[in-house]
Amino acid sequence: MIIVVAAIIECPDRRLLIGQRRRSDTSPLKWEFPGGKVRADESLEQALTRELREELGATLVKSREIGSVRHQYGSTAEELEIHFFVAQVAELAIQPAVFEQVAWVLPKELSQYDFLAANRELIAQLATGRIKPSEVLDATS
Repeated sequence: MIIVVAAIIECPDRRLLIGQRRRSDTSPLKWEFPGGKVRADESLEQALTRELREELGATLVKSREIGSVRHQYGSTAEELEIHFFVAQVAELAIQPAVFEQVAWVLPKELSQYDFLAANRELIAQLATGRIKPSEVLDATS
């Protein structure tokens, strides 16, 4: 099993950061939330901090896990366990390093993007307002 973390980052106008996988990646040009694989010696939060630094040049300020999902892409792929976090970063002027492109989109616009299948339920919850990232983080203060 591969354990993965993913960050839902919201800016003050409620737009969320999404990234498009590179053409050379598995699942090319699919959209996803920033994040990546957890290393054997890391906690989920440590992996999230590292991944945001590596992928976006961003510093994690605070985060809160909002759910997880298990997913398998194809019959030969290893199963993924993806942990989703609402995350606040110190800087919104990010430096995307691993994406074809990034976009800041309103929750209701998420359905217009071709996301990885494992994100579908979360996308629906964000788009309908069942999960409001800023409220989740405010609850941790």
